[in-house]
Order: sequence, then C-alpha cells, then structure tokens
Amino acid sequence: MSIILYSLCAADRRRHYSPHVWKIIMALKHKELQAEVRPVSFAEIAGIEDGSYKSVPVLNDNGHIEGDSFEIAVHLERAYPDRPSLFGGPGGQAMARFVESFSQTVIHPPVSAIAAMDMHALMSPADQAYFRAAREKRFGKTLEEASATRHIELAALPEKFAPLRSVLAKQPWLGGAQPLFADYILFGVLQWARITVPYPLLPADDPVSTWFERCLDLHGAIGRSVVLSD
Repeated sequence: MSIILYSLCAADRRRHYSPHVWKIIMALKHKELQAEVRPVSFAEIAGIEDGSYKSVPVLNDNGHIEGDSFEIAVHLERAYPDRPSLFGGPGGQAMARFVESFSQTVIHPPVSAIAAMDMHALMSPADQAYFRAAREKRFGKTLEEASATRHIELAALPEKFAPLRSVLAKQPWLGGAQPLFADYILFGVLQWARITVPYPLLPADDPVSTWFERCLDLHGAIGRSVVLSD
C-alpha cells in the first residue's frame, strides 16, 4: 500500500492552496516519506475514503486514516519514530499546539478576508458557489463586502506576526536550530496567501518574509513547486 494525501485544489487541479494541507506536505517531506497527493474539489470531499470527512487534509497511511492536520502530524510522529522528529519531544508538541491556536485565532481570520475574492477566482463554478455560501455565512457579509476592507486587514497584519518576529530575532526557526511542525503551521498560512493572493502580505525585508523564503527552500524547495499562475 502507500500514503495518500487528499488536497483541496484550484479548478486547474494543480494549485493546492489549503494551509492545512501544506502543513502536512511539509511534515511528510520532513519525515522523508513519499505520498501521492490527490486533488479534490469541495464537492469531492464527501467522497474521500469512507465519506465521513467534511474538510481536508485527509491522510490514508497504508490503511490508517486521519482527517485533522495536527492529528495527522501526531500520527506521523508515532508511526515513524525512526524518521526526523516533527516535534522534538513532548514539549515541542505542546508548543506546536500553542502555535496552532495562535495561527487559527490571530492569523487565519485576516488572511481569510484578504484572500477571499482571489480564492474565489481560482475555483470552478461549483466550488465558487459552495465557497461563497460558506464564507458569507462565516463573515456575516458578502465576499465583496469582506474584500472591500482588506486593505485595513493588510495594513494591520504585520503586527500580528510580532511574536514570530521576536522569536526569529533569537533563533532561525520556531523549532530552534532546525524547523519543526510549529514552523510548518505558520508556513502553511503564508503559502496559502502566496498561492492565492497576487501581492505579498508582508514587506520583503520583514524577518518573517526572510524566514518564509527559507521555508520555501526546505525539502528540495517543495514549497516553490506549486504553479502560481496559468
């Protein structure tokens, strides 16, 4: 058998843009594991494996199935203890839980508003309808209304990365001397924006941007392999 990673993608079936999928793409490479990445649309998520999943990533590791990005990382750590560690021990796993919470509550909401219309443009008509209904329910407003204020979110975004910037002043990675899953969590957010938004979210000379560029070069530059435009 093999490892299969199901990934949400654009209408072209090439641009994998989910930040949560990118965490696992990086985690698999970190663990030196080969996987088949299968693109799916929103409509196809219901047909993944046993049909019980409502979002991606979903990983089938030789018959063991996980459907949450953090739990996938925990599974990979347990299943392949002889491979490079994603957490560097229990403390690193606990630290990654905090980074995950920080990412979800502080970074994801503004990036979601900034990227909404650009994400919509990448999708098939069927996915556009699904995405619009889901996001407008979440935002409490239309995509156009959410997008109208994205310049405000964009201006405020650099300050939200202040904790990461502070850490990077003392060490090269959140993981310390080497990247760990905590790095991949925040990498996933910026990779999501890199693929969907046609302008940078942060200045090029921002230490966070420098860190992100180094992340893109990790694991044979897998982060740079994604097609950004037609």
